Amino acid sequence: MNVSISIAHEEHYKFAQEICDTMEASALLRGTGIAKRSPEYIQKKMQNHDAIIALENGKFAGFCYIESWQHGQFVANSGLIVHPDYRHLGLAKKIKKKVFEYSQEKYPGAKIFGITTGLAVMKINSDLGYKPVPFSELTADPTFWAGCKGCTNYDILERKEFKMCLCTGMLYDPNNKKPEEIKFNKKVLTRLKQIKQTFLKK
Repeated sequence: MNVSISIAHEEHYKFAQEICDTMEASALLRGTGIAKRSPEYIQKKMQNHDAIIALENGKFAGFCYIESWQHGQFVANSGLIVHPDYRHLGLAKKIKKKVFEYSQEKYPGAKIFGITTGLAVMKINSDLGYKPVPFSELTADPTFWAGCKGCTNYDILERKEFKMCLCTGMLYDPNNKKPEEIKFNKKVLTRLKQIKQTFLKK
């Protein structure tokens, strides 16, 4: 598999309809809800360089886009999709990792989140450092939740007052370091203190 993964831009407009069709077909196949997106919306993401696209010899292989909320405090990696011809090859994980790293580069310090019903996406998110959280920990921007209107489960979200749905909320907070990172930092600080004490005794 010789797939290139890059930041999408205007020359990729021609794939917008195929991306939307692939998203819809995937949702129908899995029997789960997914917010529908128009080709115009996808093209806007490409124009703003807020999307990642995977291609093999000019053929569409995968896609994911970025949305920012509350003046860049929250960032969502949404619409992850892989063309049926490229599934079960680890491409989804590569795209997700690329868009995750790009999100941190473009929106430094932002909390990165997503909502999904897919177990595979949950696993990928978990490997990247996301944690399952209640919806109250995600953005409060009503525009984000309005984007769920195209999902078949939107009535459930409304009835639950936007506090829960069939999707699982997952969040990566760059301010919450992993336990191993904290442990490592403590070891470094302890060693520095020992060196300092040794130096002062001389």
